[in-house]
Amino acid sequence: PQVLRDQILLHSAHQFVEGDVQHWWHPGAGEKGIRTRFSDDLLWLPLAVAEYVKYTDDWSILKEEVSFLLDEPLGEDEDERYGVPRVAEEKASVYEHCIRAIERSLKFGEHGIPLMGSGDWNDGMSTVGNKGKGESVWLGWFLATILLKFEELCKKMDDAQRGQRYVQTAIQIAQAIEENAWDGRWYRRAYFDDGTPLGSIENEECTIDSIAQSWAVISGLGREDRIKEAMESVERHLIRWDAGMILLFTPPFEKSDLHPGYIKGYVAGVRENGGQYTHAATWVIYAFALMGEGDKAWKLYNLINPINHTRTSIECAAYKVEPYAIAADVYSTDPHVGRGGWTWYTGAAGWMYRVGLESILGFIKKGDRLLIQPCIPKDWEEYHIRYRYMNTDYHITVKNPEGVNTNVKSVSLDGQRIEEKEIRLTDDGKTHSVEVIMGEEDDPASI
Repeated sequence: PQVLRDQILLHSAHQFVEGDVQHWWHPGAGEKGIRTRFSDDLLWLPLAVAEYVKYTDDWSILKEEVSFLLDEPLGEDEDERYGVPRVAEEKASVYEHCIRAIERSLKFGEHGIPLMGSGDWNDGMSTVGNKGKGESVWLGWFLATILLKFEELCKKMDDAQRGQRYVQTAIQIAQAIEENAWDGRWYRRAYFDDGTPLGSIENEECTIDSIAQSWAVISGLGREDRIKEAMESVERHLIRWDAGMILLFTPPFEKSDLHPGYIKGYVAGVRENGGQYTHAATWVIYAFALMGEGDKAWKLYNLINPINHTRTSIECAAYKVEPYAIAADVYSTDPHVGRGGWTWYTGAAGWMYRVGLESILGFIKKGDRLLIQPCIPKDWEEYHIRYRYMNTDYHITVKNPEGVNTNVKSVSLDGQRIEEKEIRLTDDGKTHSVEVIMGEEDDPASI
């Protein structure tokens, strides 16, 4: 937790007084970095803070005071600028830093969907919305997720009215997406400044993009019937079982009249241009796990695991990178199908680890409480986790006698059944045994 706490304070200090942030900076070189119109950069801070508080119960971070940066705002015709801002005399709490980021992001286009700016999560889509009118469907799901998470934080900071407004805004964003971004079998990715859709059956390139589908699930706001169909479309169009990849989108940008930005400068099928971008691939697995599809989640987890791309000398010759580190991207087109790109990519590795540990094995720690909420293949009969909590060992056995994907029927600690199904962790230096029994949900009529 301390590592994340330090990182939150570091990133808060790289936020401008207006609420936007440096896209990147050079550590140890003053505050040299780049200021952009990217629409997602500033929102990762409030997401990290909300997650930190949720998992640690350390509310004190919200009141930590951190300085801002000062620099001339970008001009009307500037998408980005490299510069050396000054450290402002003004300081504010981490909570205020988060609020400035969120409030700056509450800008919407004609469809009621958040503005994309000069890029969102996909940096390469730099000219979809840089004129100030283009909208990002993915950003809509992402922003709505953060708005919902902040209701509790606002209440804790005696700012409940703001929290209620954020919940209403999240609902409105979801409604706008449902009304204006459903393409028939999946959600569109974005709208260009001129209103042209992206990630649509109307497009001959980038017809379907994975992150607009996965975050419809992750946000918890996508319509139930639609998210099912959208994820089926992901499986049909973006999962390459033969090559062991989950593509970001397809087909790649290459010859069409669309001008999405510098992404089109990448070779087709490389990096964000229609290859596997592993950060996004883990979100697909996460979405299937959230939907309770344990067999599929586990199969996909194995599919993109680098160790399974290097089992033979032939596979090693194709993959060409380390089997023990996550690659940012894997190429999807000939003659480089299956070749790994940048490796040691911590963002993708972090999500891969989290999806495996939390979403599949179901190991979820919140403060001094431990919950086991698996989503596993039906043919897993039993598995074991050994967890060391400071100076105390917990030996956890999860049994699945009825062959289910999800649902915990009982939890016992040292032979004593726990009705609330969560373990209160204690550092008593002893060894404790936990037994988790999975099974079908009880029929309320029989109780």
